[in-house]
Amino acid sequence: MKTIGFIDYYLDEFHADKYPAWIEQASGGEMQVKFAYAMKDKENGVTNRDWCDSHGIELLDSIEEVVRSSDCLIVLSPDHPEFHEELSRLPLQSGKPTYIDKTFAPDRATAVKLFELARLHGTPMYSTSALRFAEEYAAVDRSGIAAISSWGPGRFENYSIHQIEPIVHLMGSRPKRVMYTGTPAAASLIIDFGGGKQANIHHLGRGCPFALGLTYESGACAFIKQESDFFAAFTRNLVSFFESGKPVVDPKETIDVIAIIEYGGIAAQRPFEWVEIPGQE
Repeated sequence: MKTIGFIDYYLDEFHADKYPAWIEQASGGEMQVKFAYAMKDKENGVTNRDWCDSHGIELLDSIEEVVRSSDCLIVLSPDHPEFHEELSRLPLQSGKPTYIDKTFAPDRATAVKLFELARLHGTPMYSTSALRFAEEYAAVDRSGIAAISSWGPGRFENYSIHQIEPIVHLMGSRPKRVMYTGTPAAASLIIDFGGGKQANIHHLGRGCPFALGLTYESGACAFIKQESDFFAAFTRNLVSFFESGKPVVDPKETIDVIAIIEYGGIAAQRPFEWVEIPGQE
């Protein structure tokens, strides 16, 4: 059995609650979360000690102890990516398969730095939105896509990754610039990939499903509404990664996703103006 260690900002959060059972089920009991560390207790939430007691997981005193005790590592803190660099430093020097939860990094420079640290120490590592593995998106014909329109719930800051990651993967080219076109009630962003390829995302509020509309160079259209269990598909991929040490997500795509989020935030301060994404080919 492979043991997995959690490293988090605080443990009382949705992903930490769900991952242990999902991983155990997806691995047929061959992988289990056994150890955890978190920087602080959640304000007005369950303490890390009580969380570990309720999940049957051993709370350790440091990141170093979790890294030493575990076969595989998950850095969580899904809504606080500003702590990912600090939380990931030792895991990425360990050589042990490491998954870093969404959103991977607060900016492009940090994303590049984390991948370089992993490379220098031979540590298999990846990060992704679970939506990347939705069955409906996996079945999309990627050849000849000219434009994508995307819809989804949540705030731009922590939910845009679930729209942007499938777009970057499907487009197959590098994003060049972004323009913010949203309102206080509904964030929206245009992403220009160059060569006439463009995508836009829309955050339409609570209850909005994840969906994509695609236009092909041929003039054909496809509409895809996400309805499959994308978390189950994501967890199967995670288990496969821990077994093989081979991530399936291209680091360039992850860096591009973070760059779009970073410069999309800048564009939100300058609506209806193009903001260039630096460092792109």
